[in-house]
Formats: sequence, C-alpha cells, structure tokens
Amino acid sequence: MTGAVPVTWLFDPLCGWCYGAAPAIRHLAGQAGVALDPLPVGLFADGGAFSMNEGFASHAWAADQRIARLSGQPFTEAYRRKVLGALTGRVDSGPATRALTAVRLAAVPEEAVAQELAALEAIQRARYVDGRDNADAVVIAGVLEGLGLAAAAARFRAPDASLLAADRARVGAGREAMRRMGVRGVPALILGKGAGMRLVEAGQLFGPVDALVAAIAAA
Repeated sequence: MTGAVPVTWLFDPLCGWCYGAAPAIRHLAGQAGVALDPLPVGLFADGGAFSMNEGFASHAWAADQRIARLSGQPFTEAYRRKVLGALTGRVDSGPATRALTAVRLAAVPEEAVAQELAALEAIQRARYVDGRDNADAVVIAGVLEGLGLAAAAARFRAPDASLLAADRARVGAGREAMRRMGVRGVPALILGKGAGMRLVEAGQLFGPVDALVAAIAAA
C-alpha cells in the first residue's frame, strides 16, 4: 500500500449500528495508512424523521441488544426509559447532523475529522448511555460546549445560510454514495475514490479490528 487509503464512512447519528461501529471507526481513524472521512446520509432526517412510537421503540431495543453483544457498546436503562419510552419525542437526526457539519466548518482542516468524530461519539453517548434526547437542539449544543467546541455550538444554535448549504451538500453526497454503491443501510465503508470505489463488508466493523485494517491495507 502506498500512501493513505481513502475510506468514506457513511453513517447517521441516530443509527444504533453506527454507534456500535464506533470502536472500529475510532481505531481506523488512528491508523496512519487510512484517510477516514465521515459522511452523513440523513437516514432519520427530513422525510426520514418521525415521532417516537411503541413499535419503533420495541424494534430498536431488540436491535440494540444484538448490537451490544456484537460490539460491547452500552445501551442503558436510562436510554430505554427516557428516550425510547418518551413517546412525545422525535426520531430526527437532522439537528445532530447539522451540528456535526458545524463542527467540521469551525475546525482547522487538519483537526476537522478528529473533532467531528469526537462530537459524534459524545452525541451518541448522550443518547445511548445518558438517556438524553439527541434530537433536541438544546441537548446537542450542550454536548458541543462540553467538548470545548464553543464556536461550533454557537453556529449550530443560530445556523446561517452557509452552514445549511454545507449540511445539505454533505447529506446529498452521502445519499449519492449510497445510491452509487447500491448501499441500502448504514454503517457502510467505501474504499477509494472515483472508478476504484468498493465496499467493505459491513460485518467487518464488528469483528477483530486488525482484520479490518488488514482488509483495507490490501485494497
């Protein structure tokens, strides 16, 4: 392998499987031979958003238990009671996705990916561990401020036209990547750029991280 392999990670902040993949993604981000670029797809944003309901809550909790067994990631009773059990809430990843775009725009380029990943993990923990509604803009802004990302939090609280445009462009690019590669769900990893793009089998995100790195290195 010569140089770093471009790896696009397609995700949604409210996707439990994406949260489960966080340890593997964190490991990949620390590899010198990998140029990781997180790209949101808006799975639960815009027309994909909906009000929490008992059917979804039951389905999500069952899936979460499987994710926990495969990944070791925690899904707490606080999350089950306060998020899934709050039938007045929304399943809407639009605000969290917009916050991550604000983080990217506010960061210096060499720190942008690392800061976005840190923000994503904190937003995920707020939901799945602390039982806080990370579809709530107030919760999200507080998470960013807790990470010391005050500029991003301020821009997220009062989004300007350039932030909204950048967010739409990122989600559009993520959806186009899904369409182009025939991906039906997230998380997904795409290696390379242009005509050489190819998918990594999603199950490898939940296996030994060394095997995942070796598969990318062999690309």
